[in-house]
Amino acid sequence: MLISTAHAQSLGGGSGDFLVQLLPLVLIFVVFYFLLIRPQQKRMKQHKEMLANVRRGDRIVGNGGLMGTVTKVSDDDDTLTVEIADGVRVQMLRSMLAEVRGKGEPVSKPPKKKAGKAEAAANEDASEAEPAPAEVADGEKSDKT
Repeated sequence: MLISTAHAQSLGGGSGDFLVQLLPLVLIFVVFYFLLIRPQQKRMKQHKEMLANVRRGDRIVGNGGLMGTVTKVSDDDDTLTVEIADGVRVQMLRSMLAEVRGKGEPVSKPPKKKAGKAEAAANEDASEAEPAPAEVADGEKSDKT
């Protein structure tokens, strides 16, 4: 009577239990792949393409925030010569580039939208039709007197 009946029971579990326990782990791995691993691989591929396409005259930003213009690209030792100010040139490893801004792109200002010829002509016509504020003020004074 001192022996419990739990010892007499057999272990339950078959292959179905194992698959049910394994399913959450598989789902977690799939979620990690699509949310973390795959986007990181895509970013690495884009970064490698960017590094391979660096050319002379490109505006670049280094990992430390150093900005400049590429003056020389060395393919054999994987370095770039970058001009960071007038007459000041430094060598930088190609792998330390954070961003290539492109040729002629302004650093501090966003690119301006160019107005088409029709819009420019309309703006000029509108400015000619309206008199300057000083002329209006002078005209109003002369009418009152």
